[in-house]
Amino acid sequence: MSLNLHWRLLVLLPLLLILLLWPLHHFVERYYSEQLSRQNQQTLDLYVANLLGTLHRYEDLPPILGGLPILQAALQHPEDESARAAANDKLAEIRQRTGADVIYVMLPDGLTQAASNWDQPDSFVGHNFSFRPYYKDAIRGQQAQFFGLGTTSKRRGYFFANEVRDGDKLLGVLVVKVDLEHMEALWGNTPEQLMVQDSKGVVILSSNPDWRFRASRPLSPAQEREIAQNIPYPVVHPQPLRINEKDWISQSRELTETGWTVSIYSPRALVDSSVRNVLLIGGATLLALLLLLMLLNISRRHYLERIELEAQAKRQLEIRVLERTGELEAANTLLQQEVHEREQAQRELLHAQDEVVKAGKLTALGTMSASISHELNQPLGAIRSYADNARVLLDHQRIDDARGNLQLISELTERMASIISHLRAYARGARRAPENVALQPALDDALAMVAARRRAMNVELLRDLPDAALWVQAGETRLRQILTNLLSNALDALSETAPPRRLWLTASQSPEYITLSLRDNGTGFSEEALAHAREPFFTTKTSAKGLGLGLAICDTLLRALGGHLELGNHPEGGALVQLHLLPGVPGVSPTPHEETRA
Repeated sequence: MSLNLHWRLLVLLPLLLILLLWPLHHFVERYYSEQLSRQNQQTLDLYVANLLGTLHRYEDLPPILGGLPILQAALQHPEDESARAAANDKLAEIRQRTGADVIYVMLPDGLTQAASNWDQPDSFVGHNFSFRPYYKDAIRGQQAQFFGLGTTSKRRGYFFANEVRDGDKLLGVLVVKVDLEHMEALWGNTPEQLMVQDSKGVVILSSNPDWRFRASRPLSPAQEREIAQNIPYPVVHPQPLRINEKDWISQSRELTETGWTVSIYSPRALVDSSVRNVLLIGGATLLALLLLLMLLNISRRHYLERIELEAQAKRQLEIRVLERTGELEAANTLLQQEVHEREQAQRELLHAQDEVVKAGKLTALGTMSASISHELNQPLGAIRSYADNARVLLDHQRIDDARGNLQLISELTERMASIISHLRAYARGARRAPENVALQPALDDALAMVAARRRAMNVELLRDLPDAALWVQAGETRLRQILTNLLSNALDALSETAPPRRLWLTASQSPEYITLSLRDNGTGFSEEALAHAREPFFTTKTSAKGLGLGLAICDTLLRALGGHLELGNHPEGGALVQLHLLPGVPGVSPTPHEETRA
């Protein structure tokens, strides 16, 4: 009954959600639509006020400027170049002060006599604009207004024109052009789109370039002839404006002053997105409540079923206890027999363990021998290099330099003895208390050990270490042993890399550790190498180049010192090895060995 009931509830659950969310959808959609409408109305009012304010600011400018004597003089004496130049300068000054796009005066025949852009490549001076409607209206004594595309500047603008008279004599026409393209830039990059249509229904301003100069309604033949005659747009036959009204929520306002219609279009997706979010939240809440009720009902049924099952289990347990008692008596007899067999197996196991211990001692002896061989190879190589150099120095009678090489050979033999002592102590499990050691001198000694090889491979060394000594808890020999092994491994990796070869050394300090980072620009660690690099005898080199003990020894020594070794790959390529050492107590920093002594 419960399983069928649960399935029926799951089937009815979507229907119940739909019935609950249906009125919520209508309420939320109406709310967000009204909110968007109020917001768009405010935006539209603000833009219209800005547009009308811009136009009204220049509306009375032509009648005022027409009375200036300097402009009337230029119209009364068209051949006087000085009068024309003075008028040009005056118009340029007025344009600068008022912010108009262009101000110019025309003779009665429509020829431009002076203009504020007289010194620009697109100067109006010398151009005849008698075909423009604003000129025709101004000649008839009207205060003309006209929107159109400049035939010279190719920029949209609104023209205010007025006649210039000296008494009853018509001297010409003064025109002020206002640039309207900046009105589109004021809109910014928003989802809402702005559109301004003139009296013919042609879009003259729009934040959507695809809507510009398109007709929102069919044009009559008279309107098409007027467009061809006055050329207000860059196209003679505007294409139809196609807007899918289902995708937009629009509001419009008529401007009686200009005959324009200003509209704002908001994507319906703005409302749909908000409605969808509310429905998702509401649906999730309702679904959670319904599921909670179902879970409570299921939990109640399960609780009753569990009580019944516990009662049945108790009865079955009593029966099984009786059965188990008999089984235990039989098992007790078998157990005594098994104990005897185990005692016999224990004696055999002890004998096998003795044999395993003997084999382990032989294996440890082999590992110890391989470790000593690996650790002594580098000092022996340096001794051989110093000895060869000493022989050459003696041949050249450079006794002091040869004595210095012999001193270095003596120090290396002491280091070899110290390495053998440390490995022997490690094999016995002995522990030495860490000392306070300066990191930079130990690093300089390790670099000196591999300097000849590094220069032979032409490896560039990039160091970023602090001037002040970094003191760590370690042993002099063990720390140099670790650093030499890691530097040798880095050079081995770079030997398989084409030049340029680089090795970076950086150090950083934190309250817990002092970290020394060694990075190269080689091929880096493979996944297999990162997984097994700390295991003895694992190596990616040939048997002639390595035994696979270097990183295993370094890891063991570092852990004995309380630090640890971190292996990885640098994001820019190459291997990245980081030594984390415990901070030591500052002491007297020994004089660092120069790398050149190698």
